[in-house]
Amino acid sequence: MARTTISSLFGSSPIRPLQQHMESVQACIVELVPFFEAALAEDWSRAAEQQAAIARLEREADKLKRELRLHLPKSLFMPVSRRDLLEVLRMQDNIANKAKDIAGLITGRRMTFPESMRAHMPQFVNRCIDASKQAQKAINELDELVETGFGGSEIKLVQDMIKHLDEIESDTDKIQVKIRAELFKVEKDLPPVDVMFMYKVLDWIGDLGDLSQRVGSRLELMLAR
Repeated sequence: MARTTISSLFGSSPIRPLQQHMESVQACIVELVPFFEAALAEDWSRAAEQQAAIARLEREADKLKRELRLHLPKSLFMPVSRRDLLEVLRMQDNIANKAKDIAGLITGRRMTFPESMRAHMPQFVNRCIDASKQAQKAINELDELVETGFGGSEIKLVQDMIKHLDEIESDTDKIQVKIRAELFKVEKDLPPVDVMFMYKVLDWIGDLGDLSQRVGSRLELMLAR
């Protein structure tokens, strides 16, 4: 990730800092793939290394968030409100935070999942990352939308992106239901505390898709104004 400061980025576009933050968030969340590979294999040494990498990337994203908030003007002479930008920033930040929480909880408890769940977990994680990636694609079109005054073919392109994001998030819901059903089948044979935290992890992974969809929903509201 480039080490460009937020203040210097404002010279070219007030949208670019938001895009760079989402780039940092995506760099953080994709590390969940090798993390889960290690955790599901119960390779806790490698899982701890990946968890540390996720925590480091989350801190980098958090630093960008603070700089953006510090340098964001009180008013912007453009068809995007300060409130909208800050709301999208908050949702993006929550995606990175959730990735850190997931990795931290699993590593801290050295959670082992039932075999029936393990078969679906990588698909679940990857599809949620797909949702975040799609949200990033939409965010990356925001400067083009501003330049065209939120009109023309560009608005249709972003609307289609948001529609596809909704479809991806729907996929994550379906996978989550499937995994929860697998856990329900065996939960009586597992320690109750472990089961409680497994459900929490599944909810948090699902939140990655939900938060990504909310980024798209906020963009949709911006298009409607």
